[in-house]
Amino acid sequence: MPTPNELYDQAVDLRDKGDKPGAIAILEEAVAADPAFVIGHGMLAKLYADVAEIDEAIAHAKKVVELEPEDTFSYTALSVIYQRCGKIPEAEHAKAIAYNKQMGFE
Repeated sequence: MPTPNELYDQAVDLRDKGDKPGAIAILEEAVAADPAFVIGHGMLAKLYADVAEIDEAIAHAKKVVELEPEDTFSYTALSVIYQRCGKIPEAEHAKAIAYNKQMGFE
């Protein structure tokens, strides 16, 4: 059985060849094997947004924030996913959290 990192590499290859659904399937295997595989959740958020599966994109972006709550970039990425999914108030909220963390307010 491939490791989550090996699955991630396979998914990157598929994505680069234009097979986003294939990449998603492989990454879902990776995060099933390791639910804390942050980079897998991050790429899933982006890929699901690319294929307009909004609920899945947001769920994976939120998982990244859950796993790395002190990482400013996690909130910035969540903001971008919300924005791409048309959820502007949520995007602005996540952006504000990122800013506050970066400035040391939180």
